[in-house]
Amino acid sequence: LAVDEANGDILVNTLTLNSVDDASRVEPMLKEIARPILALGGDGSYDKEKVYQALTHPPHQSESILPIIPPRKNARIKQHGNCAENPLPRDENLRAIRKQGRSQWKAESGYHRRSIAETQMARYKRIIGPCLHARRLERQKRESQIGCKILNQMRQLGMPVSYKVEVTA
Repeated sequence: LAVDEANGDILVNTLTLNSVDDASRVEPMLKEIARPILALGGDGSYDKEKVYQALTHPPHQSESILPIIPPRKNARIKQHGNCAENPLPRDENLRAIRKQGRSQWKAESGYHRRSIAETQMARYKRIIGPCLHARRLERQKRESQIGCKILNQMRQLGMPVSYKVEVTA
């Protein structure tokens, strides 16, 4: 799912076979989103060259998209600081992690905002259902698109407002 962080709208969804990696779907999903994207958050499975290439040259905008993707544990810097070219975003993330630690990097980079998409997936499973009913992939894709449209309409009608209540004895 690609989710607008500001309002929780599902911008685009994709459904693939288990044999297809998530990172290969980033560029096709970016092509479907016409609005400007400032940053993309994802887990370590998105730490691939094809994702960084797609974010450097996004389809509908001139500015690159900031990757908020933690490099893998055994990651190495690709382009060192003495190079005349601009630093690579992945290398900058890796340097920051080495300097301040992974948990501090996650807090400062906004990595945890990706949980908004995870929350939308949990909402989908809870409201629409944990499994698809169609048998063929093309029909499953259509079913999931309909489910996402339903969630977006429900969100536009109103989301619950939660707040902490102090209880005094």
